[in-house]
Amino acid sequence: KDLPTAEADGLRIAAVPERADPRDALCSRDGLRLAELPAGARVGTCSPRRAAQLRAARTDLEVVDLRGNVDTRLARVRGNERPGEAPGDLDAVVLAAAGLERLGRLDAATEILDGSVMMPAPAQGALAVETADDGAARPAGLDAALAALDHAPTRIAVTAERALLAALEAGCAAPISALARVEAGPDGDVLTLDAMVCSADGTRRLDASESAALPSSAP
Repeated sequence: KDLPTAEADGLRIAAVPERADPRDALCSRDGLRLAELPAGARVGTCSPRRAAQLRAARTDLEVVDLRGNVDTRLARVRGNERPGEAPGDLDAVVLAAAGLERLGRLDAATEILDGSVMMPAPAQGALAVETADDGAARPAGLDAALAALDHAPTRIAVTAERALLAALEAGCAAPISALARVEAGPDGDVLTLDAMVCSADGTRRLDASESAALPSSAP
């Protein structure tokens, strides 16, 4: 999700493995869900997208800018401290479920947030495998190995989400969400793209969804 939408000279995305859970996760003290947080609760995130949707969902929350790695962020939640750590100053933080899972910290999540409350960032939960594309000879077997890693439905979905981001000339600092999926239809596969643009304060939100049949030759 943090890869620039414009391709870099001499590089190409050679494979997109199967996507992990694209949703966001709430990690709170005392196992509280988003709806159960007390009025005035302090919730940390570094993402304008998450901050805007938090404000839209709960106008009574205090959204706090948050930096650092996953463990640093989790340590700021009251009640989540490890031995020797200072008490946390936040009631909850919002992190990507995929990142928590890959780090073996998914047990810290108290709620996986539904997309109607917190739509994910374009390409969230997906990985990109980049290779050199400079005309040099490629090692034997590399293309076959990359093809084995590639997951076509994920690649198609992520390509659609990143295309939306590029069309809006936005990046990860904008409160924009997108989530696409490929599903089997009666006449072939269908791509559906859900998108959301939200004002930074969460008071205005625009949702849209479009579907299109995929050609049989879709990569």
